[in-house]
Parts: sequence; structure tokens; C-alpha cells
Amino acid sequence: MTQHSQIADTPESAYHYQVIRRAINMIDSAEENVSLESIAADMGMSPAHFQRVFSRWVGVSPKRYQQYLMLGHAKSLLSERFTTLEVSQSVGLSGSGRLHDLFLRWEAMSPGDFARKGDGLTIFWGWFESPFGPAIVMGTEKGICGIGFAAEMGEEAAFEDMLKRWPKAEFTEDPMMLRPWVLQAFGAGDGSLDAAPLFLIGAPFQIKVWEALLSIPSGQVTTYSEIARVVGAPRAVRAVGTAVGRNPISWLIPCHRALRKSGGLGGYHWGLPMKRAMLAMETVYAEH
Repeated sequence: MTQHSQIADTPESAYHYQVIRRAINMIDSAEENVSLESIAADMGMSPAHFQRVFSRWVGVSPKRYQQYLMLGHAKSLLSERFTTLEVSQSVGLSGSGRLHDLFLRWEAMSPGDFARKGDGLTIFWGWFESPFGPAIVMGTEKGICGIGFAAEMGEEAAFEDMLKRWPKAEFTEDPMMLRPWVLQAFGAGDGSLDAAPLFLIGAPFQIKVWEALLSIPSGQVTTYSEIARVVGAPRAVRAVGTAVGRNPISWLIPCHRALRKSGGLGGYHWGLPMKRAMLAMETVYAEH
């Protein structure tokens, strides 16, 4: 497997980025709360220094961040930050969603092109370190068409998972071509791009569901049944769930913001710990 590209650019920021990534992975994989002293020791830093670095990057203290990862957090999100998507419905889901003050622009592949399973399409790919561990990012000349995460399933499985979505496409490794979009997508861009472009490759119903996901504001959540209602198929909750699970552009098309009516997390293609971490991080940004 090829070496990952770093998202942070300066030596100090690259080092701190890796520290925070490892710390978040450690916190999320623990079965109970981890003390500040324990995390700092694992990171090779003093507790005070680690707390300063973590708070600067994440926005809250390690202790507060762990509270967002508690199992009951999804239920509290559903009661406090549920969105009905009514605004999105009124504009016909024709716009783009907001993500950490970053506006995405997107377009969808035509149904005929999708039916050809990527035949004639060149897809560039590369591995990058992200706030959620190793990320495989894929894109065409029009924009990012795939993001997958390897922390739970491993890099080989994540890579194969993405390849089989467009079996007839030609795949070319070119992380430098994708890098500006990836920097923008994970909030580390230098401002030279107005948006991280997305290229949605899916069946018409899937794209309709992904458009609904794009309309969920960062820091808020909705339910599978609400999405079904908005896309005009209120009885097709299971089909909506399948379409959500087939979303190829994780994090940017925020399938992690879809929950069960009960407040349960539901499924997540890249692992439930990843979904919990994403919801926790977005709550931090929304509250600070």
C-alpha cells in the first residue's frame, strides 16, 4: 500500500495533527473514559501540554470530548438537534449543504453514465491521513467521487470496497491531483479554493437520498424515515437506509447524521466507532 499524504503542511502542525488523530482513535476505542494523564503519556507529552494542543485542535478538552462520545449522545442529538429538512424540501434539494463553514458544490452523473458502471471513466485515487484515520479518496476531473475510511476494516478491504463500486472504470494513483480538494474537504485548505467539488456517481434514487443528506446542517441529525418522507417515498425507509449505506463520499455526504427514530445510531458502512467520532466532532464545532 502506498504511503499516505499528510493533510497538515508545516512540521509542527503535521506532528500535532498526528498526535490528535492518535488521541481521538485511542479515546474512541476505549470501553470507558480515559484519564488525561493516560492519554498524554501515550502521546509522549505532559498532561498540560497535551490538553493545550488537544483543546486548540478539537475545540474542547479531552474530558469534554469523551462526553460527546457516550452512547447516549445520539439520543440527545435527536431530541435537541433534529432537523425536519423542511427548508431543503422547499427548495427542491437543489442546493449544496454546509459543512464546517465550507460550501460544497456538486453535480451528479447521468443515469445512463451510471448504468455503464464507470466504463470510459478515469478515477484518480490516493491515501490521506484524516481526522478519522487513513482515508482512501477517489475523484474524477469533475470532483471527489469517493471517500472511505480504513480504521475499522483495514486499508486493503477499504480500497477494494471502493474499487468495486465502479468496476469498469480506469483507476490511476495520483494523490497530488486530489490533494487540494482533500485539504479543503477536511478543513485544512489555504483558502485558494472556494469549494471542494463533489461528483455523485449513483443510481437516480440513491442520488436523491444523497442530496437529502447534503441538506442536513453540520451539528444536526435527522432520521431515515424523515429522509424517506423528503424524497417522496415515505414507506421506503429500508430502501433509504440501503441508499444511505451505499453513499460513496463519506463525511462530505453526511450519512453519519442519519439516525434511527429510537435514537439509535443505526448502521455505518465504515464502522460505528467512526460514526460516533464524526457526530462528536461536529457537535463540538456546533457548540463552539
